[in-house]
Amino acid sequence: MKWSAAAYAGIAAGTPPTNPQTVPWLVFTDALPAILFRDARFTAAIVMGLGALSPPETFDVQVMLIATLVHFALSVAYGLLLSRLIARLRTPSSLLVGAVFGVCLYVVNMHGFTIFFPWFDAARDWITVVAHVIFGATAAAAYKALST
Repeated sequence: MKWSAAAYAGIAAGTPPTNPQTVPWLVFTDALPAILFRDARFTAAIVMGLGALSPPETFDVQVMLIATLVHFALSVAYGLLLSRLIARLRTPSSLLVGAVFGVCLYVVNMHGFTIFFPWFDAARDWITVVAHVIFGATAAAAYKALST
């Protein structure tokens, strides 16, 4: 396994321009930018505590910075984990494993971690499932591309 490729794969998959949630939010809801600010507050609250959750639909520089750091730290960690799983697989198999990994991440993040961070239950929807699946497949593709 190539560690730097794995870390970069997590960053590539978690980069906001490739964030697969934005397009469905634009197409299927009228929730932008409020839902983006809400989710940033959810993520920042992991580090900052419950105070970060209020007010939910407003922009805050500190919240956005902390949320971005947490998001990328988790993306790198998940990229490292996924890369261990796919290091010896061919690219097509890796993409499938990455997509399944994304579903598993959704279950862990949105159902398991809500034991500790119950506010994330509000983010359980099909758009979040799709975003996790795309994250996994993108991280797998990026790892394969960077590790050759």
